Amino acid sequence: MRSQEKHRLVLCSAEELQEGERRLFEVDGVEIGLIRAEGACYAFRNSCPHQGVPMLYGSVVGTMLPSEPQEYVYGLHNEIIRCPLHGWEFNLKTGKALFSPQVSIKMYDAKEEGDEIVLYLDREPQQIVPKHFACAL
Repeated sequence: MRSQEKHRLVLCSAEELQEGERRLFEVDGVEIGLIRAEGACYAFRNSCPHQGVPMLYGSVVGTMLPSEPQEYVYGLHNEIIRCPLHGWEFNLKTGKALFSPQVSIKMYDAKEEGDEIVLYLDREPQQIVPKHFACAL
């Protein structure tokens, strides 16, 4: 296999990940969170870079955008995940923190393909374990 090719890993059926739902997987000892928001699937390392708190428990929100004084513009609806401990916010599309582009969470390429949710990894995983996850969000 050429080095630029990704390894395709089916995580679950598309039916098992409805809008707003979350899943948790452990791939070679690394927890990967999976969320469906606004129809898109987002996969990320389930650890805040600040203190390692599981990001999967965080709220998926929007944020206030830069605007003129006395003007309040809301945007990025359901594209931001907020750390449940200290509120650090990260863009689900890029993984970058809103407060600093030098801080980020690791994002993975996840897609809905037909009736499957698929994760693409740089290397072939040796062990994939779906983990129990319960969240009242």
